[in-house]
Amino acid sequence: MVASTSIKGKRPSVVVLGGGYGGLTTAKALDDIADVTLVDPSDAFLHNVASWRALVQPDWVDRIFMPLNQLLRHGRFLRDRAVEVEGRKVTLASGAELEPDYLVLATGSSYPFPAKAAEADQHRAKAALQGAHEALQKAQRCLIVGAGPAGLELAGEIKHFMPEKTITVVDVSPDILSGPFDQALRDELKRQLDELGVRLVLGSPLRELPEAAPGSLAPVEVTTEAGETVTADIWFRAFGVRPATGYVRGALANARDARGYLSVDERLQVKGVDGVYALGDISSADRDTALAAGQQAEVLAANIRALITGEGEQLAYQPGPPLIAVPLGPQAGATQLPDGVTGAEATASIKGESMLIEMYSVHFNAQDR
Repeated sequence: MVASTSIKGKRPSVVVLGGGYGGLTTAKALDDIADVTLVDPSDAFLHNVASWRALVQPDWVDRIFMPLNQLLRHGRFLRDRAVEVEGRKVTLASGAELEPDYLVLATGSSYPFPAKAAEADQHRAKAALQGAHEALQKAQRCLIVGAGPAGLELAGEIKHFMPEKTITVVDVSPDILSGPFDQALRDELKRQLDELGVRLVLGSPLRELPEAAPGSLAPVEVTTEAGETVTADIWFRAFGVRPATGYVRGALANARDARGYLSVDERLQVKGVDGVYALGDISSADRDTALAAGQQAEVLAANIRALITGEGEQLAYQPGPPLIAVPLGPQAGATQLPDGVTGAEATASIKGESMLIEMYSVHFNAQDR
């Protein structure tokens, strides 16, 4: 167990790898009590929950990129990337090495552009989003491959802001929104999608994906194994989450499962590795959502704080019931809450109107030191 008290007033060190939802929440929560170093290859946190809104409304682009060097008041931000982690020893791409008292792995996952940025530099990422917006404006027919939350939200965003577009959503599954959700949620979303004029092609895999890059203006034609052909002028890939854990070595690599997730105990410590924790999209603790990452970060930060101060009990992270809000533009969509499924009005209030911008932008208020 890592020592619980500091020596001669020196604050224990915490390194957080990854400035996404879980990483930034953990780093911010420990900034007052530990020597926190946040490491991320990008210069900005991307609030990718609102990426689809920024795609269709370019005035949102600047709002969803938040500067990581303004997150911490006492700690520091390093724009760098972990290339190897063994135990608590971190080797960065720059050649620098870190070996903190507590190491938090929150490197998240990769996901197709434009839901997540293809560029680490925020200026290039913004330019790419603007380019995809211009291509979408010129297109008439849109193909979305993937009928999960991302694909459905994208369909709703395009239909709200560009109602003249023809949209087809294709998925191998026989129904939309696979996962532990009530059928009532799927039925309500399908009802609204039908009202919007979104066509669903479900239950058969594509023979192959389009050759054109997603988000680019180019003729697209795909055919399902069932023989149905869809043509479009632009397409978007809304599937393919991959946990970013390729840098782990030794016992950490042994804790990684076949899909790339790190096995953690109820305190979110990587199994078999003292002082190393994992949360969010790389952790086995829960589903890959921003909400779950934030909830894990609160538990983990409280546990590290208790170890540092010697006060308080260690908390166990317990996944909650399935919760999801799927806006179909600012004023439509459906939400599953613990007490049931709600429709457009509640979804707009919970997420659709603001896309949770204020929930995260409030963290980025550290003054220059």
